[in-house]
Amino acid sequence: QVQLVESGGGLVQAGDSLRLSCTASGFTFSNYYMGWFRQAPGKERELVARISSGGGIRYANSVKGRFTISRDNAKNGLYLQMNSLKPEDTAVYYCNARNPNLNSMNYWGQGTQVTVSS
Repeated sequence: QVQLVESGGGLVQAGDSLRLSCTASGFTFSNYYMGWFRQAPGKERELVARISSGGGIRYANSVKGRFTISRDNAKNGLYLQMNSLKPEDTAVYYCNARNPNLNSMNYWGQGTQVTVSS
């Protein structure tokens, strides 16, 4: 049974930092592309950052230079260090796992709320 469990969200002020974690189980973590997505009220879910099984990284333009994605294959862990947070970063953040060879194997966590006050 695949599980993705996010943690680390919360309420912070603009300029603060947060670190999100995602713990995965039920699949071969090291083989999967892992990503963080977010969805703000009334908006579509969008990619924040993604890290491939080989370590290649992609960021949304809105978070470049402020957010850092990383993974620890030994711990089945995915992380997102968020610095210099802005009110527009407020959203539910979701952990995603995707098998690059089988698009049908695409999994989501339950999400963690990040709220940034001005």
